[in-house]
Amino acid sequence: MGYSGYRVWSDNQVDGVAYLPAINHPWSDYIKALSPVAAPPAEGSYLGTISIPSLGRTIKIYEGTTEATLAKGVGHFRQSVMPGAADNTVLAGHRDTVFTHLGKVKIGEEITITTKDGTFIYRVTRTRIVKANDKTVIVPTKYASLTISTCYPFLYFGSAPDRFIISAELIVRI
Repeated sequence: MGYSGYRVWSDNQVDGVAYLPAINHPWSDYIKALSPVAAPPAEGSYLGTISIPSLGRTIKIYEGTTEATLAKGVGHFRQSVMPGAADNTVLAGHRDTVFTHLGKVKIGEEITITTKDGTFIYRVTRTRIVKANDKTVIVPTKYASLTISTCYPFLYFGSAPDRFIISAELIVRI
């Protein structure tokens, strides 16, 4: 348990300063410090597709996570980087529409995202369940990663208390 705690602590270090949950540390400030960032796409604009083999489908990705955007497909968290960039790309979707059966995704599975900037293949490294207000899943990373979030439990009436999280690392950039 001590080693696991050390790994969590050491993985969250940047130049000797621990990441703070995204709610306390503006992600946009961190991104700006890394390099100049182009203007983000407009809310609701089409970005590309995500293909998840265990779900047997390819789903459209749109910019933003408003209810209107999530009604169209998977949403890209606006404060995160675009797919393929060296940081954490965060996607979200409803458990009862685009991410039905997301719990079937297994560690080692490959997820493909295609955008105008290329095709990016990520390998799933972790799945977990966190509380709905846990913002630590959307913190920046030192490498190109993907975080997918949906409400949990999957079969739940009303506002779900938890989130099912998939973490993946970029393995191929085409």
